[in-house]
Amino acid sequence: MKFMKKFFIVLFVFATGIIRAQTEPITTANDGKSWTLETKSSIYQIGSSDQGVVGMYYFGNKSQDPTKLRYPLGEEVTVRGGYSATTPMLEIVFKDRVRDVELTYVGSEIQTVDGYKTLVIHQKDKFYPLSVTEYIRVLPEYDLLEKWMEVKNTGKKDMIEIENAQSGTFFLPQNAYELTHLAGIWGYEYQPNVTKLTQGVKTFQVKDFRSFGSSFFAVRPEGEQMETCGEVWFGSLQYSGNWRMDLEKYPRGELQVTGGINFWDQSLMLKPGKSFTTPKMIIGYTCRGMEGVSQNLASYTREKILYPSHRSKVRPVLYNSWYATTFDVNEEHQLALAKIAKELGVEIFVIDDGWFKGRINDKGGLGDWTVDKNKFPNGLQPMIDKINAMGLDFGIWIEPEMVNPNSDLYRTHPDWVFHYPNRTRHEGRNQLMLNLAREDVYQYLYDSFSKLLRENNIKFIKWDMNKSLTDPVFPSAPSDEQRAVRIKYVENLYRLLETLRAEFPDVWFENCASGGGRVDLGMMARTDFSWASDNTDPVERTFIQYAFLNAFPSNSMISWVTHEDWHKQNHPLEFKFDVSMCGVLGVGYDITKWTDKEKAVAREKIARYKEIRETVHNGDLYRLVSPYENNRSVLQFVNKAKTEAVVFVYNLAEYPDNAILQTKRSKLIKLRGLQPEVSYKVEGIDGTYKGAQLMDIGIQFPVRGAFKSGIFKICLLYTSP
Repeated sequence: MKFMKKFFIVLFVFATGIIRAQTEPITTANDGKSWTLETKSSIYQIGSSDQGVVGMYYFGNKSQDPTKLRYPLGEEVTVRGGYSATTPMLEIVFKDRVRDVELTYVGSEIQTVDGYKTLVIHQKDKFYPLSVTEYIRVLPEYDLLEKWMEVKNTGKKDMIEIENAQSGTFFLPQNAYELTHLAGIWGYEYQPNVTKLTQGVKTFQVKDFRSFGSSFFAVRPEGEQMETCGEVWFGSLQYSGNWRMDLEKYPRGELQVTGGINFWDQSLMLKPGKSFTTPKMIIGYTCRGMEGVSQNLASYTREKILYPSHRSKVRPVLYNSWYATTFDVNEEHQLALAKIAKELGVEIFVIDDGWFKGRINDKGGLGDWTVDKNKFPNGLQPMIDKINAMGLDFGIWIEPEMVNPNSDLYRTHPDWVFHYPNRTRHEGRNQLMLNLAREDVYQYLYDSFSKLLRENNIKFIKWDMNKSLTDPVFPSAPSDEQRAVRIKYVENLYRLLETLRAEFPDVWFENCASGGGRVDLGMMARTDFSWASDNTDPVERTFIQYAFLNAFPSNSMISWVTHEDWHKQNHPLEFKFDVSMCGVLGVGYDITKWTDKEKAVAREKIARYKEIRETVHNGDLYRLVSPYENNRSVLQFVNKAKTEAVVFVYNLAEYPDNAILQTKRSKLIKLRGLQPEVSYKVEGIDGTYKGAQLMDIGIQFPVRGAFKSGIFKICLLYTSP
């Protein structure tokens, strides 16, 4: 009750004193210490009591009247201390071993960060030299807020130990809630998991740098699993190391959502005058169901997250030679593949693993990033010149963070890998992980790859990472820094990517980690697209890609056409291409063995992809039929002007014409996102259709038979007067 009384004065301000202009994303109440943050659909309200406690009042639909709320839902920055009734964002140990934190409000200001208004709230501990600055950036058009926190040791003598520093938290009022998040394993990434949130804590997290899922979350009132409508609170983390999301349901029904770095087996020692800034946590609200979630996150990622130099560029068609050659690469074979790839319409030719010194299998060579003279006696550039002369750009595979024990690098610097003394050394795929927290490791990797890019006309990098983190020891670091090795590793990973990208701005970067092991907004901010899964079976990919698109845009998802057939179903080549064309199209076959008929299919499909990719990559996604609920999947992309749509239809089984079944499983597909009063032409189907007819009644696409598919372009004809 004491906590509630502290905030009664804030309630009065919200009810009587706040002046909220519709055009301002952040408004301040008359008392100067209560704020409303406003997006297109939501408001988020915060206030500080006379006692200096900053609390969160409301996060949700702006059409409601949150001023009727009597008490705050919780503190804006939750700490370990006092009653410890909430999940803490901040856990500190001071020099005298006091572990309790008491924050009080100091001041605030509204800044502009990268063009967006940002509320900055300053708090400090009542006794110890600790300051906490919270940042909340408002992105109105995406219905999103970005939250992060800076923790600073303001003392002059003693260090402060951070045992936990999360990026953000928010509270929801009493209700029954359920959670959707994406999790998986190698080959089966991004599987949607729906969980009722009962009393207690639901945690999903990463401890070894790889998740095969995502920090993405979506919270809804229980029983409202609607694609097109209903309230959803959602978000994700902009971080690529160990992260965690905690959702705590309290006995009376309130829910707290907290996210940030996973501090399991980690701690940071803050020296006097030093600070630590958490990664960003993205949170949002929509009343448009999961459709609103995916569209808002896709637009945000495309326009604000993906690496700036390539955000607006059309994604190229890739050919990767891995499945054709594996480790047995040589100039003659690569040029033969490149010649055919060009004839098919490919735009970038990529050599995968096997090009560097000593790399004849996966047992050696990693770490020695020089060209294997036995395979390329004249180096790479003469071959690249020939590939460029064909009209193709050239790309290459690297795995910077790993090393084989059978390598010159390891023999010279065995101390550069993660490995505890007197303990089992945990290898994976015959490799160990380099300690990228070390400055000498960072410099070696920068020197190796900047030299590779300077000396060769490389326009594409496939950046892979094939081992989970184990044995994270940093014995040469000062004792007060050793348990921060994972955090320092990620900082240097980001630094390496950012430095290379700034130096070589024309190079495309693909993010890969044994498939989709490290796909997140942190990596997406430094790369152009991600490899979603090593599973390229088209049926399996139909499910993986449908779920992936909940959290990320299609232009960030690379999808290859390969020979892979995990269930021995002999899928048609046309079906494989159609599945891959709802992302960034790649080809991974040994195309030297293709028949003329197969080459003709590939040429037609690649040409078709180039016609539709602008709408697919930059349009709004509508998931019309879920493969998780039906034996087909239907995806629709609509451009921003609503003048063009592209519909992908994938049959995973036959749809019989039986009349009884028709009543339960209609072949009519209701489209979405079109202009109701204008007419459209559906490619491949006779007649014209009003947008309202296509959306309210639907249309039957002529796709029949198991593992059959179709891609249909829908174009605006004219606007009614």
